[in-house]
Amino acid sequence: MLNILLAIVVSASIDSTILMLGDQTDLHWQLTQEAGERVALPVFGESLQDGIEIVDRSGIDSVRLDDGRVQLSQTLTLTSFKDSLFAIEPLAFAQGEDTFWTEPMALNVIQPFEVDSALAITDIKDIEKAPIWWWGIIRWILLAIGCLLLAVGCYYLWRWYQKNRKEEEEPIDLELLRPADEVALEKLDAIKAQKIWKDGKVKEYQTDLTDVVREYIGRRFDVHSTEKTSDETLREMKPILMKGEGLQVTGDGKELYERLKKMLQLADLVKFAKWHTTPDENEQGLSTAYEFVRETTPKAEELKIENLKLKIYDICKSWIFILIAAAGTDHHLVSVRVAQVGRQCAVERHERVGCAAEESANLVAACTVLVACSDSDIAQCSLGASAVDQ
Repeated sequence: MLNILLAIVVSASIDSTILMLGDQTDLHWQLTQEAGERVALPVFGESLQDGIEIVDRSGIDSVRLDDGRVQLSQTLTLTSFKDSLFAIEPLAFAQGEDTFWTEPMALNVIQPFEVDSALAITDIKDIEKAPIWWWGIIRWILLAIGCLLLAVGCYYLWRWYQKNRKEEEEPIDLELLRPADEVALEKLDAIKAQKIWKDGKVKEYQTDLTDVVREYIGRRFDVHSTEKTSDETLREMKPILMKGEGLQVTGDGKELYERLKKMLQLADLVKFAKWHTTPDENEQGLSTAYEFVRETTPKAEELKIENLKLKIYDICKSWIFILIAAAGTDHHLVSVRVAQVGRQCAVERHERVGCAAEESANLVAACTVLVACSDSDIAQCSLGASAVDQ
């Protein structure tokens, strides 16, 4: 009845009045007041009082009641590490000159075990060793083995796929199987028939004309002219044309070189300097291209020597493989001769020009030495090798 008559009502309660040493309990306070009234709330520090610590606190909660009044509340979490019976003092709430007090409370903190003060202070216990977790170790080992087996399986699956994969057949350029001069003359005939320079396409005409000559030089003399400038091409072709071996040159090789130089330089002027050529210059460029191809076509004698070189190359390659597979032929002399013959065969196969009959005979003699060496006849092998060196 008194609370109803009063405008301000305060109260406090504690969840447990008995607390084990170090445990925690909650203290709740409540304030009921008219809306709009100003009441000073109690202020708490790190401890409620000596021996009782505040470890946590909630925010102040505000609730409007049905009769229009406002109720404020807060919860304090308390603990104590002192074995004692505490009398919790009332909490004070002030409004103007009036102070409102909660009822006092008691908190009994109990020591859970007895302490024998007669015993000496002892050190802390030793660190206990944790038991070995065998299942965890086995699990990681099994996981590593599984990953290893998976990796090996993926590797062999990839190997199987690579082995059984059907390789796409690359299209064969049939022009590479035809003689270089035959292909070049055929393209020059097409350029001659079109005569696109008469339609004002002089640059395209000079480009097509020099491209045919450059491709022919690349196949005939192994000079990659399509990837070089005109000056670089002429620098490599000069010693070849001056030598003149294997060429059907009606006159001097120097004259053929000068005609090639004039044609390439004229084409560069048209392509890069916008030079305007005359009809006679266009006709002369085509004529020079025809003459260059025809005068550098391999002679019949040269073709025979080239076929002989191909046969020698196949013989050398076969005996080299026989030597590698034969037992007891790992002598230094045999190794040297194999290297020499293999290198000579590669060079002769690569150049395909200028092979003299004497060089071919020496290469055949070297292969004969290899035959003797493959039979592990070191004495005869040495004599044969000396004869070839001489």
